[in-house]
Amino acid sequence: MTFHLPLPDLSTLTHGEKDSLILALVARVDTLVSQVEVLTAKVSTLEGMLRKDSHNSSKPPSSDGLGKKTQSLREASGKKPGGQPGHKGNTLKQVAQPTQVITHALPEHCKRCGSMLAQQQTRVVERRQVIDIPVVDCDVIEHQTVALVCQCGQHHVSAFPPAVTETVQYGPNVRALGVHLTQGQLLPFARAAQLIADIYGVELSPGTLVAWVDEARVALQDTADDIAHSLHTAPLVHADESGLRVAGKLHWLHVAANETHTWYGVHPKRGMEAIAAHGILPQRRGALVHDCWAPYWQLDCVHGLCNAHLLRELVYVKEITGHDWPEQMTQLLLSANAIAAATRQAGIAFTEDNLAAFRTLYHGILREGDRHHPQARAPTGKRGRVKQSVPFNLLRRLRQHADAVLLFLHDPLVPFTNNLGERAIRMPKVKQKISGCFRTIEGAHNFCVIRSCLDTLAKQGHGMLDVLRRAFAGNPIQTACG
Repeated sequence: MTFHLPLPDLSTLTHGEKDSLILALVARVDTLVSQVEVLTAKVSTLEGMLRKDSHNSSKPPSSDGLGKKTQSLREASGKKPGGQPGHKGNTLKQVAQPTQVITHALPEHCKRCGSMLAQQQTRVVERRQVIDIPVVDCDVIEHQTVALVCQCGQHHVSAFPPAVTETVQYGPNVRALGVHLTQGQLLPFARAAQLIADIYGVELSPGTLVAWVDEARVALQDTADDIAHSLHTAPLVHADESGLRVAGKLHWLHVAANETHTWYGVHPKRGMEAIAAHGILPQRRGALVHDCWAPYWQLDCVHGLCNAHLLRELVYVKEITGHDWPEQMTQLLLSANAIAAATRQAGIAFTEDNLAAFRTLYHGILREGDRHHPQARAPTGKRGRVKQSVPFNLLRRLRQHADAVLLFLHDPLVPFTNNLGERAIRMPKVKQKISGCFRTIEGAHNFCVIRSCLDTLAKQGHGMLDVLRRAFAGNPIQTACG
């Protein structure tokens, strides 16, 4: 952008006119300086966006692109790949009672002299077993009722089992398999139907699978409600949320999880309206581990922050500034986590002196960061909030939420990261990546209910297919208390 300010012949101007011209030039320079500052800030923001990837921000590795190698915060252990010394290996083992035995007989005559061989004197010298699956077909079980007239004239008619309601219907096993393939293994409905047809010869339509998913959601709804109640009263919960495309619009997938339970919910909103509607996180007294998203701070509970997020942000600040304090904070947090894990394994509790020492080092590093990144002040005469730098915002968050950052040192139940919550998010995101979106809000709700039960009961030692079989048989597996 070019600015032209025509200059008159200065020799013809009076002193007052010259003063006015100088003031106009100064005003124009001030305008240009302001525009340069704005453009410089925009360039810095854009450069920062280009610098961010999965190793220094919360962006997923899938967003890095094919040209970038995914980096991890984990340091190399120096060990060779594969099993380590002392590791108990596993290999295929022969079974004592094979399903079928095939004995490979000798020829009838000796290949040297031509004499007849005494086959009854043979002995087994070596056994080899081949583990395979049989070619299967579906079973069709016919139920019949019978009638009989007693000699007294009373008519008697037998009854079908309660689950047999139609002239021809599918049983609980094939229904469980269809739901498992679509909701557990995340296959699209058409591909799941094709797989069942290829293996069992049962021709299904995708619409039939959709109907089975509806039935499974109804059968498992009480179990999902029990999961939500268990998490509401649990001493520790991990929370996370992520965007989900439903019926062509952006919705939000909300997750609450711990070591034994996982709950999913979908809502058009991301913030407190959704959190209140789901009813799990409000009015809890236990610890809540999250990624520092603002609405979580409105909840009256003990807060713990995901330090994995903070470590990635510290990497980013180190890369853009070159200062030492981000690396010092990274090493302090990692060392604190290693010491906390070692002391808990040894059954030793942190003393107040230990905690005070960590806090002293922690705040000393923050003061060093403050020296490099002071708060930006508003220019004279301008009002409104001033945009602060990325390092300053991170320093402020680390100071403001120091108790939440270091909660893993105080409470042995609280982990260093929010990995449990983030891992729970992955499978629904994979489902969305495979299928593109959920076509209806009912389909999204069905997925959340079924997946809540499958993930929770898998954590408690149950197979996903068995969970669905029991649900379709009218005898759903009950969850253990968290």
